[in-house]
Amino acid sequence: MRLFLAFIFSCIFLFASETTASSYANDDFDAEFNDTQNQELFDPLSSYNESMTTFNDSFYEYILKPTAEGYAFIVPQQARNGISNFFDNLLFPIRFANNLLQLKFFNAVEESERFMINSTMGILGFRDLADEELGIKAHDEDLGQTLGYYGLGSGFHIVLPFLGPSNVRDLVGLSGDMWLNPINYFEARHLNLLKNQEQALATTAFFTINETSLHVKEYAQLKKDAIKLYPFMRSLYESRRNKLIHE
Repeated sequence: MRLFLAFIFSCIFLFASETTASSYANDDFDAEFNDTQNQELFDPLSSYNESMTTFNDSFYEYILKPTAEGYAFIVPQQARNGISNFFDNLLFPIRFANNLLQLKFFNAVEESERFMINSTMGILGFRDLADEELGIKAHDEDLGQTLGYYGLGSGFHIVLPFLGPSNVRDLVGLSGDMWLNPINYFEARHLNLLKNQEQALATTAFFTINETSLHVKEYAQLKKDAIKLYPFMRSLYESRRNKLIHE
């Protein structure tokens, strides 16, 4: 039970960081999206996926978005940026390990440099001094990308409750990355299992609200181009993941 809940919390944490940290606004987005649209996608769960996309969209519009907007009204953007940087720094083990697994040794070294600089001079990562002062960018990699790097296909598409678009390969990747996600190692006082779960859930919810508050307009910008929301989001997700794997 504990591992299952840790997996769920890890999924939310990773998905939120992945979808909000990237703007989706790539210069070659149109060509990339059209290429994926022209491909035949194996989608045996299409009816379920479409229903779950509608559910997730409603959850975002009526619960997450208003909460994030209220939070943004109270908390200054500079503070929210600092919190985002802190969580990004916290995810260093996932990026470091997957860069090593993909034999991207230079990127792994830069990730180590970023972590040391931001954790010390950047005050526990609240400032991204490695990027601001030295131009050392993050190299975002996860186990789903690592599996794709070694040729594993994506499998069929699946939309997860609250978490959004995914596929079989990335779902396996998330379950592996949870072991490197520091949020799953937060300990409650007296090592009470229920309190551990509550801490992880509260931390994840806080992270998600903070990230959403920084990117609240992006989802609306995406939706306005969608004739049908589910096929659009499916193609967008799969094309973006393919691009990340081949970078």
